[in-house]
Amino acid sequence: MSSGVARFREDGHIYRADTCEPLKQAATRGDVCLIARGRGAYPGPPLPARSLLELRSVGCWDAQHDQAWGLDWHRNEGIELTYLARGKLAFSVDGREYVLRRGDLTITRPWQVHRVGNPNVSASRLYWLILDLHVRRPNQRWVWPRWLVSSEGDIAALTDVLSHNEQPVWRAGEEIASYFEELGGAIESCSESHMRLYISGLVVALTDMLRRQSPPLDRSLSSAQRTVELFLESLPEAVEEPWDLTSMAAACGLGRSRFAHYCRELTNMPPIEYLTRCRLEVASRMLLERRRTSVTDVALRCGFESAQHFARVFRR
Repeated sequence: MSSGVARFREDGHIYRADTCEPLKQAATRGDVCLIARGRGAYPGPPLPARSLLELRSVGCWDAQHDQAWGLDWHRNEGIELTYLARGKLAFSVDGREYVLRRGDLTITRPWQVHRVGNPNVSASRLYWLILDLHVRRPNQRWVWPRWLVSSEGDIAALTDVLSHNEQPVWRAGEEIASYFEELGGAIESCSESHMRLYISGLVVALTDMLRRQSPPLDRSLSSAQRTVELFLESLPEAVEEPWDLTSMAAACGLGRSRFAHYCRELTNMPPIEYLTRCRLEVASRMLLERRRTSVTDVALRCGFESAQHFARVFRR
């Protein structure tokens, strides 16, 4: 995970979201043409304050030559769709690497760590859309915007596929391509009504595409055990938080006993012991990489109460 990325909190857990800072700097330098609107740290003028609230970021970049920047490993606050209209682009998700080509669509969920560029972005035109569906972990209930035109049945079918199949790259048809292109024009003209229209159309087209392809579904992808597994994998990113058994279980939407059960199954350790090991591993790396940082600072940054507490645990 890249350093300095934005944070957002959900159910006591700290998540890190991309700020697209390298993209914003490239646009400022004139290296890339950027059309975008967003909320928070995302690029572009702000989206409407009282409408389209689930829309976190929408935009398009046009890089007419290879770039000297990329978007390092990150997560988003919602489900992200991107469409590559021109060129090619390196894309990685959950440790798997792809080369996107014209007509490729990517779908990433909030818990999927992904990167754009390897390490830099090549000449390309990319559209993107991030919708916050109030889900941060696989076992949560998805809540879609009420302003979408999709029927309840279509939304349920789309949620079922997106929850139980995490294929990140798809070949998109002309209908999806046209909606992204129309959406780019709506962003530039700041037309809220047209953004609503084209996002709705895009969701309908995505539902139809997935229904036609009928991808295999894996029900375990939305299980409580997988949620605990993802939480434990991300724990080294947030060792400074004042975790205890209760807050770790709450971050996964589980009771203490059930969380502890899954933790033992996955790590063969009790939760607090696993947390301490994560803190020690992060502290060890910091001591090696930041030799000018004091032991006390390292200890506190890694969630230890004091340098003395860290020293006792480290020696043990």
